[in-house]
Amino acid sequence: MKVNVIGLGYIGLPTALTFANHGIEVVGVDVSETVVQSLQAGQVPIEEPDIDRYLAQALAKKTFNAQLVPEKADVFIIAVPTPNIADQFGSCDLSYVKAAMAAILPYLEKGNTVIVESTIQPRTMEDIVGPFFEKAGYTIGEDLYLLHCPERVLPGKIFEELVMNNRIIGGMTSACTQQGKRIYQSFVKGNVLETSASIAELSKLMENTYRDLNIALANELVQIGDRLNIDALQVIELANQHPRVNIHQPGPGVGGHCLAVDPYFVVAAAPDDAKLIQLGRMINTEMPEFIIKKVEEILAIHGGNKIAVLGLAYKGNIDDARESPAVEIAKRLKQKKALQVTTYDPYVATSDVAQIEAALTDSDLALILCDHDAFKDIAPAAIQAMKQKIVFDTKNIVTGKTRFEAAYSLGSLPSAQ
Repeated sequence: MKVNVIGLGYIGLPTALTFANHGIEVVGVDVSETVVQSLQAGQVPIEEPDIDRYLAQALAKKTFNAQLVPEKADVFIIAVPTPNIADQFGSCDLSYVKAAMAAILPYLEKGNTVIVESTIQPRTMEDIVGPFFEKAGYTIGEDLYLLHCPERVLPGKIFEELVMNNRIIGGMTSACTQQGKRIYQSFVKGNVLETSASIAELSKLMENTYRDLNIALANELVQIGDRLNIDALQVIELANQHPRVNIHQPGPGVGGHCLAVDPYFVVAAAPDDAKLIQLGRMINTEMPEFIIKKVEEILAIHGGNKIAVLGLAYKGNIDDARESPAVEIAKRLKQKKALQVTTYDPYVATSDVAQIEAALTDSDLALILCDHDAFKDIAPAAIQAMKQKIVFDTKNIVTGKTRFEAAYSLGSLPSAQ
């Protein structure tokens, strides 16, 4: 079996390397010449545990090659971005998917399999992808096998979860599903779940929508607790002692290319019916403004104007800052002329400084917006370098809060002091 993976980003590259490290010949295709040249030289353009080792092994075995154009193969996997369109509902931008379909078309042969792993709006396979290949002369399920097999992995654990997680196989026909099942069983140890393409599309979206709504509930609880002077974090901890309750942890908002994006695809498909989903998105997108308001209240209590923003990635121990609420908060704080803001993230290259000490020195407030391990136990010397030793921990991760003169969290806000 020979596989082309179109798109070598956060999902496409690990997917390609996983196939390659299971003895399958893989051609990785990307439109970026920089990405292709880096991979050919054994250099990885993204941050993910073990990815350097996986690339080195695949190159050594000669089971992986990166290039700018596809070539003839048995399987074509599309793993390109699907951002939101700037329309009323944040619809799914399929331009990269359509470009990928057009790119592989000259290399397709009868009997090939095309898999869309990119997250897509409901009915995209039925209404757009299928008709595209039918117009090219293929009969779906007979001489071309077409599927949607969404990725369901957590950044930081991608290689483990690609293999161990259950995998949804959504075929356009039953024959397509069986073909997809054979392909993914080459490395998946979890259950292979057979279904239709449309059900696969919506199930992936609802996985992330459920989590987004649960976080919205937690973030709304924080604001209720702030109003009533009640510790929301303790409320969540006790409520979750009930065996059928699982309230997620609140935070400064929701980021990443899944939770902050996918719910809009459902809304765009059924805007009159997705009322709760829209409300959850509104609560989470407004959370950065709530955090900024609390920052201003903290500074009003203690004085000072110099803020060290710790964390720009959307989650801990990765370099991905897509849709990150931390980036939005830092940007808005910097727009306030009365404030001096310095950002630091050990993983994100766009940070203002390269060391946490440089961010904290002479600062009045340490604002923690990401749960990197590096922020859980900040060195006493770095804290001592602060002008005022105040922390606002929006992720509730700092273990040595007693080292600070004042410590705030989403359960212990200025109004509750």
